[in-house]
Amino acid sequence: MKKHAVKEQIYYQLLERAIDHTRIGVTITDPNQPDNPIIYANEGFTSISGYDEEEIIGRNCRFLQGKETDPKAVNQLRSAIKNHQSITIEILNYKKDGSTFWNELHIDPIYIEEEEQYYFVGIQKDVSSLKSAEENLTSYMKEISALSTPIVPIAEGISVLPLIGSIDGERLHLITNNITSELANRRHEFLIVELSGLQHYDEDVIRGIYRLNDILQLLGTELVIAGISPDFALKSTNLDIDLSTLKTFATVKEAIKLHQV
Repeated sequence: MKKHAVKEQIYYQLLERAIDHTRIGVTITDPNQPDNPIIYANEGFTSISGYDEEEIIGRNCRFLQGKETDPKAVNQLRSAIKNHQSITIEILNYKKDGSTFWNELHIDPIYIEEEEQYYFVGIQKDVSSLKSAEENLTSYMKEISALSTPIVPIAEGISVLPLIGSIDGERLHLITNNITSELANRRHEFLIVELSGLQHYDEDVIRGIYRLNDILQLLGTELVIAGISPDFALKSTNLDIDLSTLKTFATVKEAIKLHQV
């Protein structure tokens, strides 16, 4: 029995050391005590939060919250704890020095049958760098989106949209959404879509360009096509698209000249 007890004690020590050396935070709270205080916090949690163990034990986890912490996230946490439910959430928390970090927080209720009561185990992971990367990507994609629809005003009521390189149906859909929003906010009598720089495209792109004409008519803008290649014209014909329904010109210069007369 003694050997078994010693081995069990060694296992607990190994487990505690393993938890302490992990890079993630681990906390245990006791909801049976007033205000559900933290009764255990590993070194990972002290490293993430910047607080010493004696500053953590006995406090509710809300001390990590601050003025920019989302109240909705806080309410979700409260509801999960109240109902003894597991929850995973990203929440903006504050370190001891006042700096913020994004906490990927996972909480599980653990029922101890011998004690007939619940405890809550919290796993914290600082995902600030990942969150920053996501925000940078979102910002970058917005810039790409803007660059994908470079409407260039060149004269009173006349703008040019050059389509360059490879375009598929998805990108054309994005372009259509963006330019219709811009045209709805500004007065454009004519939009010249310049195709001479278009290199690779599929049938969806061809059909989409002609559908664009119907959309622009609703906005009071006339679509003019410039720079149609023989290949584009041939593929349009094969798709039973009547080119004569649109105004077409060999170059943007010719289109501008006619519409300024």
